[in-house]
Amino acid sequence: MKKLISWRYPARLPFFRMDDRLLLISIGVIVGLCSGLAAIGLNRSLIFMLEGLHHLRHFWWAFLLPAAGAMASSIFLEKIMKEGAGHGVPEVIYSVSRYGGLLRFRSSFSRLISACLTIGSGGSAGPEAPVVMSGAAIGSTIARFFYLNDRQRTTLVGCGAAGAIAGIFNAPLTGIIFTMEIILGEWSMVNIIPIAVAAVSGAEISRILQGNSIVFESSGFHITGVDLFASLGLAVVASIASVLLTRTLRRMHGVSAKVKVPMWVRAGIGGCAVGLLGFVVPEAMGEGYHSIHAMIQGVFKGGMGIAAIAFLAKILATSLTLGWGGSGGIFAPCLVIGSFAGLAFHRFILFTFPSAMLVNEGCFALLGMAGMISGILQAPLTGIFLILEITGSYEVMLPLIIVSAISTTITHYFEPASFYHKDLKERGELLRPGTDSRVLADISIREVIERDCIAVSPHTLLREFLQTVKRSTRNYFPVEDDETGRFLGMIRLEHIRPYLFNSVMYDSVFIEQIMDSNPETIHYDDNLSNVLETMDAKHLFSMPVVSNNRFVGMVSKATLLDKYRDELNVQTSQSF
Repeated sequence: MKKLISWRYPARLPFFRMDDRLLLISIGVIVGLCSGLAAIGLNRSLIFMLEGLHHLRHFWWAFLLPAAGAMASSIFLEKIMKEGAGHGVPEVIYSVSRYGGLLRFRSSFSRLISACLTIGSGGSAGPEAPVVMSGAAIGSTIARFFYLNDRQRTTLVGCGAAGAIAGIFNAPLTGIIFTMEIILGEWSMVNIIPIAVAAVSGAEISRILQGNSIVFESSGFHITGVDLFASLGLAVVASIASVLLTRTLRRMHGVSAKVKVPMWVRAGIGGCAVGLLGFVVPEAMGEGYHSIHAMIQGVFKGGMGIAAIAFLAKILATSLTLGWGGSGGIFAPCLVIGSFAGLAFHRFILFTFPSAMLVNEGCFALLGMAGMISGILQAPLTGIFLILEITGSYEVMLPLIIVSAISTTITHYFEPASFYHKDLKERGELLRPGTDSRVLADISIREVIERDCIAVSPHTLLREFLQTVKRSTRNYFPVEDDETGRFLGMIRLEHIRPYLFNSVMYDSVFIEQIMDSNPETIHYDDNLSNVLETMDAKHLFSMPVVSNNRFVGMVSKATLLDKYRDELNVQTSQSF
């Protein structure tokens, strides 16, 4: 029996009573390795599917392949896994914001399979977001197995995301920065060490099984002042591309939602459109990494017009794939779109100024990728370090910083929230650590209710009410129906002060005549952040809590702020 209890509650073992940081580092290695393996699994599966279907691409009916893949992906997610289509990353951010990183185990493999079906068949999406979802779910599952608390589980979710990004790109620094900037939204020493270890673990297992290769290795570039000046223009182009992709994707979501057919049919329609587009612009299909290789090496065939058409076609194909129900992420499409934008911009400059002494066009393709990632994610550090690690072109650090910083700034002006955060922010579900919304989200209405109020009858005379006031320490009195106990309104002493000092009215005025019959009320499921905003807007210091038309108690601003301060101290503590 003792063995059973110890296994069921492993947190009681001596190993799990060690220092919390050492515990998270140790488990973070496991999470990073598992996330790296998930990334490798998806990568190998995509290669297998792309090679297996390659010989079918020349048939006239090949445009149906992306449709079949998107339909299969949607059916798998919606009917079998009971999950909705999406990018995956917003779901991870939401789980961190509201549920301490709690994710279902099936999410560790469901998005991998659905993304493989979508991308492998030719859909324009990236494998990175599904891998992040998988890694985060792995971290959450392992945290639950070890019975860790919410804060520790959130850290392991970050470890899973970092290990996944590091594994799929062979870029551990990018894994760390992406997780801190996008997933967790804070730079905490408690989190960063386990996440760094997990990222290194994910990258190392990828290197062992797939080789230590740079994804888009370049031949080196020599940067001059002219290139720095031109990069300012490229930053503007990248920001325009970021806004265009964001809005086109959202518009496609809106258009597809109006089509009253099952989700899997919608996904098939989008996939079919992508297949037809692929006949005209083949570069628009799939993840598109082969095009990036050609552009960075400076051997992409076609002129400025071809690059511009491919740029627009990739935006449209990505919007059709993801907006109509396909599964995948936007990382890879952003890299492709950014590289086409950089290539087209370089060729435009040379067409306009033939004598301009610019660096090789491959450098501008590289800079375009950084600008696009930084703009759409509004995470400049992620954009900078991702490009540095996947290309090995550290000599372009200065123009990378220029393009990433300016692209992020301009995009933020038109789109105040990043692509991953926009929907969450609009729904009020983006709660970052240390913010008012995040602190108040961890406080329930029941924790701040004051229940020492004395209820009065609506038929009570003012003289009788004065005796109740003498017995009470409150300035608020709920009015309840004598027979049903139903909440009818509130008496606030500051509102009835003229009656209290007029003795003539003591025996002629009833409570129902002077009560507030339509007061602002609170319910158990209300958000305390909204409650506090209402108090500020209405200049209230207390509000009644009502449940099933019954008065429960009062919530005062003083009690709420005291609880807020206590919770803030807990959340900003450096120890678990």
